[in-house]
Amino acid sequence: MNQSFIINQLAEDRENYFNAVAPPIIQTSNFAYPTVDEFIAAITNEKDQHIYTRGNNPTVNMLCKKMAALEGAEDCLMLGSGSAAITDAVVSQVNAGDHIVSVKDPYSWATHLMTKILPRFDVQATFVDGTRTENFENACTDKTKLIYLESPNSWTFELQDLEAIANFAKQKGITTIVDNSYCTALCQRPIDLGIDLVIYSATKYYNGHSDVVAGAICGSEDKITKIFHNEFMTFGNILAPQNAWLMLRSLRTLPIRLKQSSETTLKVIEFLENSAKVESIWYPFTDNNPQIDLARKQMKMPMGMFTIALKTRDVRSIKKFCETLKYFLIAVSWGGHESLIMPKCAFVGENDPQVSMIRFYIGLEEADVLIDDLKQSLEQV
Repeated sequence: MNQSFIINQLAEDRENYFNAVAPPIIQTSNFAYPTVDEFIAAITNEKDQHIYTRGNNPTVNMLCKKMAALEGAEDCLMLGSGSAAITDAVVSQVNAGDHIVSVKDPYSWATHLMTKILPRFDVQATFVDGTRTENFENACTDKTKLIYLESPNSWTFELQDLEAIANFAKQKGITTIVDNSYCTALCQRPIDLGIDLVIYSATKYYNGHSDVVAGAICGSEDKITKIFHNEFMTFGNILAPQNAWLMLRSLRTLPIRLKQSSETTLKVIEFLENSAKVESIWYPFTDNNPQIDLARKQMKMPMGMFTIALKTRDVRSIKKFCETLKYFLIAVSWGGHESLIMPKCAFVGENDPQVSMIRFYIGLEEADVLIDDLKQSLEQV
């Protein structure tokens, strides 16, 4: 299946919906059956039938099929947030007494899950430098059931060698999960590299309009079915039909949005590399990135987020730079139409060595507009 067919045709079933070009929103909590026998048959196979929207809904299922196909996965679950996807995926793979090896400094709520919540149930985690595959191998014990990855990391953009780690994990019978939110399947397909489960904050690029919070888990039919019948149905982290419909809308423009953001990002980074006010830049595709060969191997295109450090530790100057930008909003998240910044000084003390770091996301504005904005704001530093 080609990408265009998946985005625009797969699972649309227009003949069932008056040949409407846009899919319908099946905005219902419940589904009725004309006979008791049909009701019984449906209940015994809830993964593939429509009983109650907490489990299945036609609009949501249409999105699941497209997401799975884009990923090269057999199946997909859509959830109410990226945090829900992380929680359901991780919890589904561990029991009391088990051990997780995780890349260090993953997304904050993944860290919270593995350091605050799971230890209450006797599940322990070890965090390692993910730039060296042997660090994962050395950290695994006979109790290790899961390796958790995030490639690249969403602040300093270190990568892990997904194929090498997946090969090692399969030899040991260890499940692998990767948070692929930075890349999307259009940039990086971890399942092709042997990863078992791929998770997303679909709030980001997949939705892309800053109006939906969503998550996704992609993987084999066996693993996804087990998660459906256990964690997914129990925790109730569903995606509402209205939000699924908005995401179906968003998928139509995903390739052109990623292309615009990628091309603009490269131009903005080129400008910043030549600025005397910028000390460092973290981005997978900069020439001085020691992992650039791995980035080119695993990732099909540059993406729209990077971090810089200004040549100042004065917090007032850093704040002034951020606050005088006209086209970059100060906010969390990324992947929408708007360009964003997230200053590290909002999270660390004034004497912290990372205080001058600022994470950038490049939206859909013209490159010249963003560069002119950066010029005038850098003059304040």
